[in-house]
Amino acid sequence: MKERILRHLNFMDEFLADIDNKSLAELKKIMERHMTEIYFFMHERFIHLIVTVLFAIGTFMTVFTYLICDNIMLLVLALFLVILLAPYIKHYYLLENGVQKMYVQYDKLREKIDELESKK
Repeated sequence: MKERILRHLNFMDEFLADIDNKSLAELKKIMERHMTEIYFFMHERFIHLIVTVLFAIGTFMTVFTYLICDNIMLLVLALFLVILLAPYIKHYYLLENGVQKMYVQYDKLREKIDELESKK
C-alpha cells in the first residue's frame, strides 16, 4: 500500500507540474482517476484507524492489568503489542498525510478545470 500511495502522489505531482499544457478532457479523466484513488485510500485510512486504535486500547489495557495483577507475562504481552503498534502508527501516518496531500492536489485540479470551463 505504501508503494501505491507514493506512486500515485508522485504521478499527480508530475501531472500538476505540467497542468497548463493539458486539455480539459485530459484533466477530467485524471480527476476521475484521482477521485477513485482518494476513495480507496480513505477507506484504507479508516480501516487502519480502527485497527490502530484497537491495538492502542489493547496495549493500555494490558499495561493497566499488569499494574493491578503484577504478572510478568502481561508486561511481555504489552511489549509485543507496542512493537506491533509502532508500524501501524507509521502506516496510518503515511495514509493520513497522503490523503491530505491528495485533497490539495484535487483542489488544484478542480481550480484548473473550473478555469478552463469558464473560458468556454
